[in-house]
Amino acid sequence: MGSISLSSLILLLVLLCFQSIFLTVKASSDKVYIVYLGERKHDDPELVTESHSRMLTSVLGSKEEALRSIVYSYRHGFSGFAAKLSKSQAQKIAELPEVISVKPSRTGKLLTTRSWDFLGVNYFESSGLLHKANYGENIIIGVIDSGVWPESKSFSDDGYSPVPTRWKGKCVPGEAFDAHNCSRKLIGARYYTRGVAPELLQGVYLSARDSNIHGTHVASIAAGNVVPNVDVVGMPAGAARGGAPRARVAMYKACWAGGTCVEAAVIKAIDDAIHDGVDLISMSIRGLGYPLETLHAVMKGIPVILAGGNDGPTPMTVTNEVPWAITVAATTIDRSFPTAFALGDGQKLMGQSLFRNRTKNLELVAPDCSNGTLEGLKVKGKMVFCYDPFNSEGFLPTKTLPDAISAVLDKGAKGLIFAQYPFNHIEDLAPCVLARIPCILVDFEIAQRISDYLDGSRTQPVVKIMPTQYSIGREAAPRVTSFSSRGPSARQPEILKPDIAAPGNAIIGACEDKFVVLSGTSMAAPHVSAVVALLKVIHPHWSPAAIKSALVTTASVTDAHGMPLVAEGIPRKLADPFDFGGGQVNPNKAVDPGLIYDIDPRYNYGKISCNKGVSIDANCPFKFNEPLHNLNLPSIALPYLKKELIVTRTVTNVADDARAVYKAIVEAPAGVRMVVQPSTLVFDANAKVKTFNVTFTAIHRVQGIYRFGSLAWHDSAAHFVRIPIAVRTVIEDLYADTS
Repeated sequence: MGSISLSSLILLLVLLCFQSIFLTVKASSDKVYIVYLGERKHDDPELVTESHSRMLTSVLGSKEEALRSIVYSYRHGFSGFAAKLSKSQAQKIAELPEVISVKPSRTGKLLTTRSWDFLGVNYFESSGLLHKANYGENIIIGVIDSGVWPESKSFSDDGYSPVPTRWKGKCVPGEAFDAHNCSRKLIGARYYTRGVAPELLQGVYLSARDSNIHGTHVASIAAGNVVPNVDVVGMPAGAARGGAPRARVAMYKACWAGGTCVEAAVIKAIDDAIHDGVDLISMSIRGLGYPLETLHAVMKGIPVILAGGNDGPTPMTVTNEVPWAITVAATTIDRSFPTAFALGDGQKLMGQSLFRNRTKNLELVAPDCSNGTLEGLKVKGKMVFCYDPFNSEGFLPTKTLPDAISAVLDKGAKGLIFAQYPFNHIEDLAPCVLARIPCILVDFEIAQRISDYLDGSRTQPVVKIMPTQYSIGREAAPRVTSFSSRGPSARQPEILKPDIAAPGNAIIGACEDKFVVLSGTSMAAPHVSAVVALLKVIHPHWSPAAIKSALVTTASVTDAHGMPLVAEGIPRKLADPFDFGGGQVNPNKAVDPGLIYDIDPRYNYGKISCNKGVSIDANCPFKFNEPLHNLNLPSIALPYLKKELIVTRTVTNVADDARAVYKAIVEAPAGVRMVVQPSTLVFDANAKVKTFNVTFTAIHRVQGIYRFGSLAWHDSAAHFVRIPIAVRTVIEDLYADTS
């Protein structure tokens, strides 16, 4: 094996605490199958195991073999089990009359504080949301992830009252983790190794202790304590905190080496969380939404918040698109790191960096950076300039930038100026910070000026770097990040996803005993989880659908300067509902939404499971292929509008004043006529619920693409209840549009 340089080793170590983690779904290599039996039959664990073993015995031939086969028994959210079976045995189990479905257990991977002030959740404002919600006091957030680092100051229990008596969870001991690691803050910790491939358990703690840092980071964003004087490399020292800093945390470790999460273990974690008494579940795990399992949590009044995925800006990549969960996209915040530098001809230019010092004139060279080896010129002791405008497709910052940094460190260069299309991933510069060399990100316009200087210089090209400045409030923010996955859903286009957007770019969170910066929809999801926790304090009786509605209908579609939100990509564009759902989450407005779109989870969501051929009950009470456009969601998606379609929605007045009059404000998608009947809704103490119809008529009779609009109800006062709308006109069923 070849030797590894010190700089490469530093890079590898740094990436353990600075990587942005992306999820993929793949077929499980083991033979664990999940057997779904519908709603729970009984609570006694012995009776549950006995009934499951009897069923397996009928197929496997002996009770001993059946008991060895069982990986997990599920009994709190639903009745079922995970077992090691051959394909033929699984088929025989599926044929039993009491079995609703059998599916193989899959695997997925994990998706990762200025952000809270940016969202208006001010810690010191006595009249603000945090104060009204008592900082999330005693709300229990169940986090299903890679574990937790209990010694982090984010999870200190100083000043906390005793654990709520309703808590029924456990602190399960394991490697480097015992009962003393749980506290009045971290009130529960479980881990799940059964059904996990042995190679995924190598080199990680066989306990709830975090080997990955992802779970620790996510939990601290949602519920971390206020930790003063946090010093993150490249940034000014300051306080770090979670959005609901007095909430309690229960960690369920179901993700192992490489951030791989085994479905059978995740389902068991959901089942335990329901039993333990969590108030909400936060899962930054990409997959198929664990539909039936998360549905059972929602049916018990537990909101489920899921990350939307990091596969953007490609359309139709959004994941976790089940309608009963809250699926979150990622946005930027208004923080930037402008760094000035001067060329030898006197030009003063600007990029972004995390460099705290200044340099003298450094020789500037422009080698071939495309292969990550910096071939073609000697770069030791020089400033490297990477720019390839004619290879932008292959010059992806997510790949080429880390390669360029690694090569710069390995070859002893004095720094890097890296040209990229607009892409926010400042944390990728962490290895440069630790090596104390300047690495500067510039756009193609600035890069072309540098290139022109290099081409025209008659003397040795040089550059001088100034210290990075720290800027807040001057950025056009929020913007949807380029990595945030986009709609529409390929599997369920009638369900508009994502639902909401929240900060997910360069977010500070805990990492073992320090704090680091990570990006991803994994970081956006716990922001929404924290807001949900605060709403549950103020509105303890709101259903998960009511909370979701409040978030979506009060979201913002403009930035901090009142301009329409922008989505990063190639190129940038005005954001639409497939980028951000209802818009950027607005916690303070969500407390008082005026009207909500509520849902009976058993009846309404049952239609979805029936449409997919699986029911929450043994018998499916609904017709297959029943249209989903009348599901009472705070959004409307019509992927196949041919001529005319009528959509029905129902709203409930939850404002303090029972008497209110709302008028419809319509922004119809281009090429579509929208008519709302009635167009005025009158509420009083005896009429808190109103139903209305929206008629959509295609007036542009061509094979169309998606167009976007909105419907808002306004009471001429504080309440503006807006839902996003996406419509695609279709003439021929076999294709979506012409190109």
